[in-house]
Amino acid sequence: MRRLPHQLRALRGLFAPLLTAVAVVAALVTATAPAQADTTICEPFGSTTVQGRYVVQNNRWGSSATQCVTATDTGFRVAQADGSVPTNGAPKSYPSVFNGCHYTNCSPGTNLPARISGISSAPSSISYGYVGDAVYNASYDIWLDPTPRTDGVNRTEIMIWFNKVGPIQPIGSQVGTATVGGRTWQVWTGSNGSNDVISFVAPSAISSWSFDVMDFVRQAVTRGMAQNDWYLTSVQAGFEPWQNGAGLAVNSFSSTVNTGGTGPGNPGDPAAACTVSYATNVWQGGFTADVTVKNTGSSAVDDWKLAFTLPSGQRITNSWNASVPSASGAVTASGLGHNAQIAPGASQSFGFQGTYSGTFARPDGFSLNGTACTSA
Repeated sequence: MRRLPHQLRALRGLFAPLLTAVAVVAALVTATAPAQADTTICEPFGSTTVQGRYVVQNNRWGSSATQCVTATDTGFRVAQADGSVPTNGAPKSYPSVFNGCHYTNCSPGTNLPARISGISSAPSSISYGYVGDAVYNASYDIWLDPTPRTDGVNRTEIMIWFNKVGPIQPIGSQVGTATVGGRTWQVWTGSNGSNDVISFVAPSAISSWSFDVMDFVRQAVTRGMAQNDWYLTSVQAGFEPWQNGAGLAVNSFSSTVNTGGTGPGNPGDPAAACTVSYATNVWQGGFTADVTVKNTGSSAVDDWKLAFTLPSGQRITNSWNASVPSASGAVTASGLGHNAQIAPGASQSFGFQGTYSGTFARPDGFSLNGTACTSA
């Protein structure tokens, strides 16, 4: 072993306590450092993913004033919420976190849209952080449509008001009360001109709750505002602010949709086994992809949806033989009317064209209706 000169050994002895203290501080800093840096979004319709499975969206649509949200490891907080709008009209925005598809933006690996009658349960958990110097509601939104659409406005919106601050009220008028999920709610119904709305308003603030989304979906069906052969397209949790709103937070959010239920007229879609082949033709700055998904299970897959995430720098510009949003990041391709079913042992193919920057790579982590596929 190489020895140090005695002068250096002496200096090392003098600095040993200081080095030990520095090492302890460094260890503490390392131990308390967050798993990843928070992401702040100020673009009106900007979004990012959290937990590898949900989308956080800024979604500022009713005001030109600045709004920023900061996505955290488990949810988001409203970092800035300037301006105000009249409390007898629509809110400024709906910053939220969601599972499913919202205007072609689909969360990674989601199995939504899913037919209502094929859903056995949809457990969800939410924890809110409130502020007192704003006018807002804490709103959990559930979207339903007769078709498995991933874009545009759905037919029916279910709103669960966990909290209400200020002189605001739901769309329409109160039609009574109901007990859902073991809690009592005021029930309001109406239309905003684009879609029907049924709102369940808590008589006092709820900060956190774990419940089954399907309890509220069944209420909408019972009241004639949806049908069992419709689709659940997204589950969202956030806030509708009218005035201010900085500091509002979704501290944590979880959403799972369990398919394979046995609702009226539908035996349910069992979990699928599948393989995916992904062939590409690549040139400088552009590419095409031909995708074939094979059902290797023993039952047919109806209304198939293949979810995957494009590598950074890639964006889809057009597609064929499937509905594929022009988007980057998390993507969900859906079968069309003529090829919406994949029989046991059969395959469906589709393709798309896109652009890329940097080094080209293929996506991974394909899932068919929420079940992971292997690569062929």
